Amino acid sequence: EAALVAREVGASVDRIADVGVANLDRLLDQIDRIREADVIVVAAGREGALPTVVAGLVAAPVIAVPVSTGYGEGGAGAAALSGALQSCTVLTTVNVDAGFVAGAQAGLIARTIDGA
Repeated sequence: EAALVAREVGASVDRIADVGVANLDRLLDQIDRIREADVIVVAAGREGALPTVVAGLVAAPVIAVPVSTGYGEGGAGAAALSGALQSCTVLTTVNVDAGFVAGAQAGLIARTIDGA
C-alpha cells in the first residue's frame, strides 16, 4: 500500500521484502540499497523492532508502519506501535496498518528532496 501511494505522488520506489530482525543477515545484505533511499518506509509486526534497527543504520528519514498481522501476543499491532513510539532512534510512526499515510508522507518527502 505504501509503495503504491508513494508512486502515485510521483516518487520512485525500490521495494525490498522479507528482511527483518529475525535474520539480520538478510537486512544487512540489502543495507547499501536501503542507504541509497531519500526516505524509507518500514513495516513491522510482532514487537516492531525493524524500524528502530533500520533507523539506526541509515541517515535518511524512516517512517514506521506497525502492522496487525503476525502471530503471538502482538495485540493486533499494539506492540509494534508501542515499540515504534518508544524508539530511541529518530523515526516517524504512523498508525497501525496505515500504509496509505506512510506512502503519502514518503512521497511528499521524496518530492521535496528532489525539488530542493
